[in-house]
Amino acid sequence: MFTVPFPLLKPLDPLVQCFLRQRLPRICRWIDYPLDAQLATFWKLLKTAARTEWGKTYDIKSIRHPDQFRQRIPVQSYEALRPFIQRMMQGEPNVLWPSSIHWFAKSSGTTSGRSKYIPISKESLYLNHYRGSMDVLACYCAAVPNTRLFRGKGIIVGGSHHPVENRSIRTGDLSAVLMQNMSFFAQSYRTPALSVALMEQWEKKVELMARLTLREDVTNLSGVPSWTLLLLKKVLELAQTNDLHAVWPHLELYIHGGVSLEPYRSSFTSFVPSGTLRFMEVYNASEGFFAFSFAPGDTDLLLHLDCGIYYEFIPEEEFENEHPRTCLLHEVECNKLYALVVTTPGGLWRYNTTDTVRFSSLRPYKIQLSGRIKFFINVFGEEVIQENAEQALRVACEATGAIAHEYTVAPVFLTTRQRGCHEWLIEFERHPDDLERFTSVLDQTLRRLNSDYDAKRQQDLALTKPVVRAVPKHTFYNWLKAKNKLGGQHKVPRLSNDRQIVEEILSQLAQA
Repeated sequence: MFTVPFPLLKPLDPLVQCFLRQRLPRICRWIDYPLDAQLATFWKLLKTAARTEWGKTYDIKSIRHPDQFRQRIPVQSYEALRPFIQRMMQGEPNVLWPSSIHWFAKSSGTTSGRSKYIPISKESLYLNHYRGSMDVLACYCAAVPNTRLFRGKGIIVGGSHHPVENRSIRTGDLSAVLMQNMSFFAQSYRTPALSVALMEQWEKKVELMARLTLREDVTNLSGVPSWTLLLLKKVLELAQTNDLHAVWPHLELYIHGGVSLEPYRSSFTSFVPSGTLRFMEVYNASEGFFAFSFAPGDTDLLLHLDCGIYYEFIPEEEFENEHPRTCLLHEVECNKLYALVVTTPGGLWRYNTTDTVRFSSLRPYKIQLSGRIKFFINVFGEEVIQENAEQALRVACEATGAIAHEYTVAPVFLTTRQRGCHEWLIEFERHPDDLERFTSVLDQTLRRLNSDYDAKRQQDLALTKPVVRAVPKHTFYNWLKAKNKLGGQHKVPRLSNDRQIVEEILSQLAQA
């Protein structure tokens, strides 16, 4: 029979909680005075980088107002910054940021042949990523006073890193960069050893992580939902149980990000039948730590205004403009779609993340993640964004008793012989009781959520009812594996304006 040894209380647990709770007054200050916090960040970034090559090119030291900043420096894409970043990766200092940078977070799309390398300076690590992480834990401790989070250990389901040609420069998934640079004290609160947690061979890593943590007192998990779920399934398989609390009786918190939790939520809750697992979401991208759940269960994320990031927002109507107008924090409105633009303590200047957000509150500033500018379908003028797809999928699953694990959507193009539609490939954890009804609910919900989609669906004018194909289990896993994209930050693109991904998956299934 599987048993877990009862752990001794860590003597430092009360001190850790006390330290974290001391951060609460500072958090409250920037919540109460958001514009002051952003202005202080703005001036600090400009002062720090004034003597860099970038700072001299744009004469940053002469800037006297955020409006001058917006007028003088254009919004940057990664491609525009790539030549500067490549020089930094060769060890050249003082290019975009006034110091040598030895770490670069590798951020790649699943279909892109060219990876992005985001510079991670010491300021990025300590003033942004680690500060943001500490504030998440501080808010959790405040919300759950009797937590025993620090009496056990945490598991971070992350990626790996490796050196480039210049041996002093290392690249890897953000999670791997953060784990590698943690203090010795922080390392003592996570498991398993770095040699296992940072392994490149994903399948071997999952097996080892599961075996090595079975008898640890795991109190918290962190990671992208899809990859964390694979680890938990392996743990339950080895322990021969369906209840995670039979393995880790003190598991209480899952910190998630990277993709929406909704397609996976029912699987996580089924693993903890007692319903005591709490969820906190973080918006921690390679470019920076941006937002987090202020309390367990919050679905809207508190924009972090005191972690070295200066924010701007491109309104939806400006998305296609070569030089888009941006809004500052005091200019945004609730329930409007914006693309997030950031200036960071790693040398990204007015960088368009292409992530889209919607403000749900202005006091305090809270956002909802909507997807990415490039992850949408607008082949027929329907303008369906990821947020629409996620909501429609959730409603269809609830209506038909289904659990969707992974999915992707692509257009079926108009021809002389057929009208257009959307084709959904969905990998179900539990199939709907009626696939035709599932499709109808999906379609009806999209029509209710998106007036452009509804207009194109009128009398099947431009779009007909979606085609939903249930694909076998492990389909998306095998597709990612074939592309050498297992683990870490890799994720399945949800919406596409072409059929490349769908055709690759259908071809893979035909050959199986």
